[in-house]
Amino acid sequence: MTDWKTPEQIARMARAGSILASCREALKTYIRPGVSTLEIDGFVEKFLAERGATPEQKGYRGYPYATCASVNDVACHGMPSRDRLRDGDIVTVDMVVNRDGWLADSAWTFAAGSVSASSLRLMRTAKRCLYAGIAQAVPGSRIGDIAHAIQRVASAKGYAVLSDFTGHGIGSSIHEWPPVRHTGKPGKGIRLEEGMVITIEPILTAGKPKVKIESDGWTARAVDGKRSAQYEHTVAITRDGPLILTALTPRLYS
Repeated sequence: MTDWKTPEQIARMARAGSILASCREALKTYIRPGVSTLEIDGFVEKFLAERGATPEQKGYRGYPYATCASVNDVACHGMPSRDRLRDGDIVTVDMVVNRDGWLADSAWTFAAGSVSASSLRLMRTAKRCLYAGIAQAVPGSRIGDIAHAIQRVASAKGYAVLSDFTGHGIGSSIHEWPPVRHTGKPGKGIRLEEGMVITIEPILTAGKPKVKIESDGWTARAVDGKRSAQYEHTVAITRDGPLILTALTPRLYS
C-alpha cells in the first residue's frame, strides 16, 4: 500500500531535496576533464556531511559508494572509479540524500568539457522527457500518462527509453510503492493521489534499449556501446500540481 505523506513529511523531504539540489549545482563546476568519478563521489559525501546529511545509497544492499556515476555508455548504477573523465565525456551522477530520516533522490547528466552536438541533443531530450513526465504527475492521472508523455518526447527525436529501470515511491525508505514506469500507455496503471511522493527518472539511449549488468553486479552498460542520459527529480503529488522537492527551493511545476 502507498504510504501517503503529510505536508510536514513532504516539507522534511524538501529539506533533503534542497541539500541535494545545492550539491547538484556545485557539481556543475566541479565536474570537468581530469576528475575521476571516485573524486566526484568523495566530493558529494563531504558536501552532504557538511550540511548534516548522509548518502542513503552507501551501504544499501551492500553498495559501497555515496553516488552512482555512469559514464557515456553506462546507462545507470555505474560504480565510481579512479578512471578520469576525458573531454567530451558525459556522466550521470545519481544520489539519494538522507536528512533527519527523510529522503530525496535525483540523477543528473553532466558534460565534461566540450561535448559533441549529438551528446548535447541526447541530454536536452532526456531533460525534456523528465519534465514532460512531471507535467502529468497530478491527482487523478495514472502512471501510464507519465510514461506516455516521456515516450512521446523521446520517440519524436529518435531515442529509446530504457524500460528495465523505473522510478518509485520514496519517503523514509529509498524504494516505496508505487513503481513508476517510463514506458506505457496513457490511462493505464496506478492512479496518482494527493500525498504520494515519487521519483520520475527516465533513461534515454541513442541506441538499442538493452543493457548488460557487469560482473560488479551493479553497472548497467548499453549492449551496443551507445550513450545514455538520465535526469530525475523527486516529486510530490499535490492538489496545486506537481511539487518538485529536489529543487533549490520546492517549486510547483507549471
